[in-house]
Amino acid sequence: MDEMAIARAFHVVSVIAWIGGVYLVTFVVLPAVRNMDEALDQIRSFDDIESRFGGHAKVMVLTAGASGFYMLYKLDAWDRYANLDFWWLHAMTLIWGLFTLVLFILEPLFLHAWFDKRAQEAPAETFAMVARFHQFILIISLITAFGAVAGAHG
Repeated sequence: MDEMAIARAFHVVSVIAWIGGVYLVTFVVLPAVRNMDEALDQIRSFDDIESRFGGHAKVMVLTAGASGFYMLYKLDAWDRYANLDFWWLHAMTLIWGLFTLVLFILEPLFLHAWFDKRAQEAPAETFAMVARFHQFILIISLITAFGAVAGAHG
């Protein structure tokens, strides 16, 4: 097995784990937590579950980024960013950048504290906002994954 096959395998597995986690949170965790009676309990339970996934997500996001940029480097495929036929490459990079920004910069600096404060003031609205965000990010991630697979194979 050559180094590109290994890089591609790391890339695909990390994206499966990362976006699969977002899928699980969106379609399993959030609906289950939504069934709790108290809005504040919903927020606390969600925060507890998502914080357990956070470490895994960080590792997978870093692995996806490192393997993706490695493949771009080895293929010398940087010029694909200048071609809109590779829209999915732009989308992958944008989604990766968004998750990297949120997980490594915004959340530790202020987002977690802001979320906790807002959840205390308006738990039901905060929970609804979290659900909408996860739905949005999942939809664009799945569209991107679909485009990337189709684009890379034809």
